[in-house]
Amino acid sequence: MDLVLSVADHYFFTPYVYPASWPEDNIVRQTVSLLIVTNLGAYVLYFFCATLSYYFVYDHSLMKHPQFLKNQVYREIMFTVKSLPWISIPTISLFLLELRGYSKLYDDVGDFPSGWIHLVASVVSFLFFTDMLIYWIHRGLHHRLVYKHIHKPHHVWKIPTPFASHAFHPVDGFLQSLPYHIYPFVFPLHKVVYLGLYVLVNVWTISIHDGDFRVPQVLRPFINGSAHHTDHHIYFDYNYGQYFTLWDRIGGSFKHPSSFEGKGPHSYVRKMAEGEFNSLAENGCKSEKLCNAEFAKTK
Repeated sequence: MDLVLSVADHYFFTPYVYPASWPEDNIVRQTVSLLIVTNLGAYVLYFFCATLSYYFVYDHSLMKHPQFLKNQVYREIMFTVKSLPWISIPTISLFLLELRGYSKLYDDVGDFPSGWIHLVASVVSFLFFTDMLIYWIHRGLHHRLVYKHIHKPHHVWKIPTPFASHAFHPVDGFLQSLPYHIYPFVFPLHKVVYLGLYVLVNVWTISIHDGDFRVPQVLRPFINGSAHHTDHHIYFDYNYGQYFTLWDRIGGSFKHPSSFEGKGPHSYVRKMAEGEFNSLAENGCKSEKLCNAEFAKTK
């Protein structure tokens, strides 16, 4: 985060916002700056990526599903807008520790004998480490003593859209992001790689709520994609993982996505439409033109 803050200081905060007497390394100034940068970045990333996904990836036919709520998209957005600032408060405390040198983040690839090999290995390590912790945190949030107080608001969206991706209770949102912040305090990680991964995991979170189930056949047993996560929202006790199916298989919570078997929400909506068309046909239409018009409405 110091890379982002240094750019913000150089081009905005130092010349236009803060007085010259307030040094850039002052902890109070850094805290205020991190609050601004973190919230602004979160909103920009959320609205930009979720909007693109909603208009260009998301299958809007899912909005005809009976479990899709009235004004759901608006409600998802408003829930997110209200939650993100609260999620950012504990988050910036960890960013502040990173900023002040308490993490194992580094600048130079040459700091390690293995150089680029270590950098690539750290990416793989980051994904598997965070996937493991998120699995257990997420599963813990489904415990009956915790669920109704913290995680239940996210499960209001049975048929989620990309805008539901960050619609969490603030405690829930922070806990599920915690593994991303823990990693650089335990393992060395390049600062640019960390920033890139942080953006990636937010984009991934949006992608598993986008209702698009096109995953290469060879990857379906291993990748926890949108089809897996949709079943998590519908059936509750399955597919807690973030990127991979590994820990769901180890923990006995893996469920083969119903959408891959023709039993998912897409199939349900399609059968609903076919049922309405068949009902029109059975009741008789005054003309072929009228029948076609009615069928177009159901589609």
